Amino acid sequence: MGLRKCTLVLGGAASGKSSFAETLVLQGGGTPVYVATAEAGDDEMLSKIARHRAQRASGGWRTIEEPLEIAGVLGGLADGEAALVDCATLWLGNLMGAGRDVEAETARLLDAIARCAAPVVVVSNEVGLGIVPDTPLGRRFREAQGALNQRIAAAADDVIFVAAGLPLVMKGALP
Repeated sequence: MGLRKCTLVLGGAASGKSSFAETLVLQGGGTPVYVATAEAGDDEMLSKIARHRAQRASGGWRTIEEPLEIAGVLGGLADGEAALVDCATLWLGNLMGAGRDVEAETARLLDAIARCAAPVVVVSNEVGLGIVPDTPLGRRFREAQGALNQRIAAAADDVIFVAAGLPLVMKGALP
């Protein structure tokens, strides 16, 4: 069984969710397209992005780096491709940092996924399992991330939670 229309892969930081999602896309058939949302805000992130670029280049991925307009990217994909959006958490932070309307952008994203000619795998962090953030911005972000995850999960065919590199199917089935 190949990838269905939308798969959400959730997990904590360093849980193995991105590696799992990459494997899903690569094994799901179609030309793999990596939609990367990260921006290099410091030297550590710059190094991480460079490392990921090199890994994807050797894996046959077509990479599109887009921190904000992922709905537009998904709208341009073709049948025969398979998209990995990594990740919705960074995208949300980018939106909030740019002062964008998160609710409107989430609606655009969900519409783009529904209309996308290619199956879409979205990676996102589950941020509700840790401590309550001590700043208003941190709490606002946590609430917005929870709402975003819930909206994507409701629209997704499959939702998979990854912990310690192991997948747990929450909705649907493993492809």
